[in-house]
Amino acid sequence: MSAAAPAPLSAHDPRILEEALIARFDAAGYTRLDPPILQPADVFLDLSGESIRRRMFLTADAEGHELCLRPDLTIPVARAVLADQVPMPAAVSYLGPVFRFRGEGSGEFRQAGVESFGRADIEAADAEILSLGLDVCALYGVERPEIRLGDVGLFAALLEALPLAPALRRRLLKDFGQGRLDTEMPRAAPAPSPAAAHSGVLAALAGADPAAAKALITDLLSIAGITTVGGRSVSEIAARFLEQASLDAGGGLSDETAAILTRYLAIRGQPEVASAQMRALATEAGIDLGGALDLFDRRTGFLTAHNVHLADVAFSTAFGRPLDYYSGMVFELHAPGGGAPGPLVAGGRYDRLLSRLGAETCVPAVGLAAWVERLAAVDGFNTSGLSR
Repeated sequence: MSAAAPAPLSAHDPRILEEALIARFDAAGYTRLDPPILQPADVFLDLSGESIRRRMFLTADAEGHELCLRPDLTIPVARAVLADQVPMPAAVSYLGPVFRFRGEGSGEFRQAGVESFGRADIEAADAEILSLGLDVCALYGVERPEIRLGDVGLFAALLEALPLAPALRRRLLKDFGQGRLDTEMPRAAPAPSPAAAHSGVLAALAGADPAAAKALITDLLSIAGITTVGGRSVSEIAARFLEQASLDAGGGLSDETAAILTRYLAIRGQPEVASAQMRALATEAGIDLGGALDLFDRRTGFLTAHNVHLADVAFSTAFGRPLDYYSGMVFELHAPGGGAPGPLVAGGRYDRLLSRLGAETCVPAVGLAAWVERLAAVDGFNTSGLSR
């Protein structure tokens, strides 16, 4: 818990809690933004994949451009920061409705959060965001939430240190974010016969630039009239085809590399214990993870400086995010004992987001999102915000 954690509030109107939440963000230096509810759909589809289409409320303008009700607020806030040319570093907050088909409750729900752009002190910024998430929980009466911590950057550093083909590295990073590696580790296939390995389209693509190869496959699928398969766009189908072709050509994981990844993905526990285990694995495997682990340890030190109880932190090397712009720390804060159907607060580092949205350079970024209605229904508050 951070040193200046606020006292929990009791109120008949949940909006009073929301006002206190925004006041807490304002006191921490975050200026409120309120981006438009109606957003261009292609931005979310490009950044989150076609799978999100099934959960979006879609419409179109008079020119036929596909629009959507915003399914989250991080991307709209980031777009607003870029459009308004907000000076860096920038610290912004938000609170408002988002719209998404989901298994629980209404398709409209309220979300609050903060986004920090452009800070060079990465470890300190990470710790501040997680600490602020704990303050959010405390405001709603959840004093000791379960803290689940992961690090996409550490896994990416491990992949860079291993002898992997670029296509396989991308596949592993994507599967990691979607939680598939525990059950679906791509393995090296037996060497194919020369006839099979150099026939048809694959022969034409042998040695080609990956971007050009993907463009060619995309064009061929479009000419054939294929638009989507199983929720995947033509571009995603092409990328998957090329990755699978690489695996079929013997580009999967060797037994040695698979063993290293399996050991890595099994590491979990308090941050200091997990760090020691990761360093031991790197030494035994003869790979260099020093820079990424040093950053990890510095962030742990900043968490301690914010009075975060490390005993409450459950770090897992297998915990990622299903969005490819995440680049470092990821976390979720859960109600103790499973008192809510999902995280109360979630966040992480996404240094690739602004450049994916059009920024000329990579901009350090970290933030959090809070499900305010879920928070109001947990531990000490009912869904109307009344103290029990």
